[in-house]
Amino acid sequence: MANTTNNKKYKINEYVVYPSHGVGKITDILEQEIAGMKLELYVIYFEEDKMTLRVPTNKVESTRMRAISDTNLIDEAFTILKSNAKIKKTMWSRRAQEYETKINSGDIIALSEVVRDLHRNPSQSEQSYSERQLYESALDRLAKEVSRARGIKEIEAVTNIESQLAKNSRNAVATSN
Repeated sequence: MANTTNNKKYKINEYVVYPSHGVGKITDILEQEIAGMKLELYVIYFEEDKMTLRVPTNKVESTRMRAISDTNLIDEAFTILKSNAKIKKTMWSRRAQEYETKINSGDIIALSEVVRDLHRNPSQSEQSYSERQLYESALDRLAKEVSRARGIKEIEAVTNIESQLAKNSRNAVATSN
């Protein structure tokens, strides 16, 4: 079997983004025998969900697991938050599916687009329950990553995100497609 230590990209106590679950902390790197094969695994703990996930070190790329975004990517995400919302004129069920896909993509830029598009100012109409759920899910994931990237508390990250959203003075602009 090939030397598995070459696959180690992350360290214990490092935070990573796992696309379908958000930000988790690597609590261990262990070797386990599964179906007669020795596998090296990252053990990732997601505190909010009280969930532990084991990801083979050689499957990191295919799962799209990644490191916390750097400052430049966070700044790019914040620029998107300040831009005008781009709401497609399609049925809500279709848009909701697209938003869900973006939330679970693990892409911070796609995540910031969802937060921007679903954000409502107090002067705007109420959100439906499903819109609110998607918005809160995207905001939570974005805040977790911003807090880890900037070394701040999640509540501060939410405040930072909301202040960026407030810088967009115009209401949602509908686009065709």
